[in-house]
Amino acid sequence: MGSKMKFAGVLALGAVAGALTTMQFQAVAQGAFGQMPLEEVQQLSAVFGRIKAEYVEKVDEKKLLSDAISGMVAGLDPHSQYFDKKSLKEFRESTGGKFVGIGIEMAMEEGAVKVVSPIEGSPAFRAGLKSGDLITRIDDTPVRGLNVDQAVKRMRGEPNTKVMLTVYRKTESRSFPVTIVREEIRMQSVRAKMAEPGYGWVRVSQFQERTVEDFVRKVEDLYKQDPNLKGLVLDLRNDPGGLLDGAVALSAAFLPTDVVVVTTNGQLAESRQTFRATPEFYARRNGPDPLKRLPAALKNVPLVVLVNEGSASASEIVAGALQDYGRATIMGAQTFGKGSVQTVRPLPGDTALKITTARYYTPKGKSIQAKGITPDVFLDETAEGNVFAALRMREADLNKHLSGAEEKKDAEREKAREEARNKLEEQIARTKEPVKPLPEFGSSEDFPLQQALNQLRGLPVMASKSSAEQRAEASADKK
Repeated sequence: MGSKMKFAGVLALGAVAGALTTMQFQAVAQGAFGQMPLEEVQQLSAVFGRIKAEYVEKVDEKKLLSDAISGMVAGLDPHSQYFDKKSLKEFRESTGGKFVGIGIEMAMEEGAVKVVSPIEGSPAFRAGLKSGDLITRIDDTPVRGLNVDQAVKRMRGEPNTKVMLTVYRKTESRSFPVTIVREEIRMQSVRAKMAEPGYGWVRVSQFQERTVEDFVRKVEDLYKQDPNLKGLVLDLRNDPGGLLDGAVALSAAFLPTDVVVVTTNGQLAESRQTFRATPEFYARRNGPDPLKRLPAALKNVPLVVLVNEGSASASEIVAGALQDYGRATIMGAQTFGKGSVQTVRPLPGDTALKITTARYYTPKGKSIQAKGITPDVFLDETAEGNVFAALRMREADLNKHLSGAEEKKDAEREKAREEARNKLEEQIARTKEPVKPLPEFGSSEDFPLQQALNQLRGLPVMASKSSAEQRAEASADKK
């Protein structure tokens, strides 16, 4: 099924200005991948020479070339990335479920690190960082001018060491310092509990190497508590994605054997694939089927999938497959819209290239890119309405994103975003207090979860009050 290192997280990359290259590099590339344009290579080589000879300070040649490669890759799209030796190690750690750092999903925006989402239970989460916060300084270093690689390196480090962040919170129009102690982040990507008698809740926060095994174990525990489970809520809110085989496996847990889960299409033959609900497409290293231990009843248990603007890539694959087959009711908000495949290609010197190689399509052939999955039932974040929903970014908001099918500027969404921003600013100015954070996912105050449970029990559901957004999304789907 191709590389197991296909990665679908949410990461916006900053471009790096730099120069490339040498004739030796050209010769290697020419032999392996075809002719490079000689005139442009000579021009870039001349720039490299000028920087080396005339820059105010001595430059590290290896660093200059590394930055040049990073800039070339970052100019492609928000998800392609060049890994040097250290960042490749960190990438492998993060997909493996553990790394040393502060624990945030991040993007680069307006010359700052934007917190897409703090990882649940991490030092950043406990310190109170919120989605949308902008990190403008890391210790004494301004973030402006750093690329994503450099920002990540400064926030990571040794366990039990401190890093001081300067944070700008748009919703409160203020900057403040936060000191965070780095620790090993062990991602618990699956949580589960009995939300109420007869009804289970399973939350998948990211698709990592151990996600499928953890999911199986958590579901087994739920069925031990109640062998006659009446319904299940699969919570994929703020799940930024992860490994493709995990998404295929999670879909296969609920779908009939051998049905199509997702297809991919790209320039290379290996990028044009069909992934089915069979162990061939998700069992690791030809090992045993990790889903074998699941109760047979899981194939038919009434199912609701919760999604929001932070549900991306692998989580969108799951939601799209379950929706296309009518296996689940999708509830929440329009998802992020990351419908592209990244493949990690090893390079000499313990480096690698994470490059976008294909697009994802749901079983019915719908593209996810820059659009996402439209829920069957739109839900607000709270009983009073949405608080932060309109402010969350989506794939279509990222610079250099791949265009989606029939993508167009959503004027109503832009208007809703501006109205939400103004409303928050007015509320803060009026009360002189920060906006109350949303309840923790899975808690008794979690409004979307309560509506999902109502759906399973056949009770009335309080659908979204954001009728304008709902009409716009529904209208876009029909076109």
